[in-house]
Amino acid sequence: MKIAFIGTGVMGGPMAGHLVKAGHTVIVYNRSKTKARAWAATHGGQVAETPAAAARDAALVFSCVGNDNDLREITAGPDGAFQAMTADAIFVDHTTTSASVAEELYAAARARSLHFLDAPVSGGQSGAEQGILTVMVGGDAAAFAKAEPVIAHYARAVTLMGPAGAGQKTKMVNQICVAGVVQGLAEGLAFALHAGLDGKRVVDVISKGAATSWQMENRGKTMIDGKFDFGFAVDLMRKDLRIAMEAARSNGAQLPGTELIDQFYAGVQKQGGGKLDTSSLIKLLVQY
Repeated sequence: MKIAFIGTGVMGGPMAGHLVKAGHTVIVYNRSKTKARAWAATHGGQVAETPAAAARDAALVFSCVGNDNDLREITAGPDGAFQAMTADAIFVDHTTTSASVAEELYAAARARSLHFLDAPVSGGQSGAEQGILTVMVGGDAAAFAKAEPVIAHYARAVTLMGPAGAGQKTKMVNQICVAGVVQGLAEGLAFALHAGLDGKRVVDVISKGAATSWQMENRGKTMIDGKFDFGFAVDLMRKDLRIAMEAARSNGAQLPGTELIDQFYAGVQKQGGGKLDTSSLIKLLVQY
């Protein structure tokens, strides 16, 4: 199958690589031509000059870019993928965006006899590299049925959550929950260290009980060591939490804890930690 992938960053690059390994013909576009060429040199795919050029004659077009405006540009912009996609082709977006832009682009795609799926992911860079992402999808069931076997090349779970926008709304739930877990873990480990306990031994013990979580198992010991130069960046988490809080203001949901934790992340940014992993919340509580 001929596939286009727009956005070859820390997430999109590995995801597109898995498609090549699966035997698909993959052509990529990235705003940074250097990154696109480096990806092609590693994986053997092709590089296009514009999103439209990448999408021409592709049965499936994937994207993983930065934000709502980036997504609009590479889909509906003058050189966007929608300009070149053929009828019934499917656009699958893995960016974390607002639900409103997903609904907007779904309508724009259908007006052109195209399909659009909002399909944000969870699992971070390591999940993309290992091909074990969790993908939450919004859109039509028929388009999902065609796209799901291809997405499965880099995912361990791919689930249709509902109509357009439902994938993004589910990702908001995911990020709200992650933020709360990371803050709780940061406070617990900070308490352990202030109490004179062996922090790593604490993690070993409580990770076998009700307190366990992905964050504890994958970030607990690095938090104790003060290592944060990896993983999902604070800057990106703040973007995701802003999207969730804006949606909550529209639908009436109350997010008092999330709003507070967002300000803690702002504190990490003020310390110059915007590129650090989200587990760096503990830096506000522990002196390394």
